[in-house]
Amino acid sequence: MSTTFTWNIQNLERNTADGIVFTVHYTVSAADDTYSSGAYGSIVLEAPAEGAAVIPYADLTEAGVIEWVKTALGGEEKVTEIQTALQTRLDEQRTPTTASGKPWS
Repeated sequence: MSTTFTWNIQNLERNTADGIVFTVHYTVSAADDTYSSGAYGSIVLEAPAEGAAVIPYADLTEAGVIEWVKTALGGEEKVTEIQTALQTRLDEQRTPTTASGKPWS
């Protein structure tokens, strides 16, 4: 069964004076044909270096900001770690290793 991982940007916090984004709120979801799981996180971005090119707020794209998030998290190694954790949750849903309840009514 194949799992699809989807990264989304939920919200951006920015300075109104210059439009520079300083916090990104994101989600990552994992889903197969039956099960799903997700994670939410926030990252604080470093201010651009003085004189660095700044993308105007109105020109930002979700794909571009997702790349910022992945880079700020630690690159592909961290992305793989997050997606592996979500896959583990799906696997646990598919074949539980623990249960709760009581044997009587």
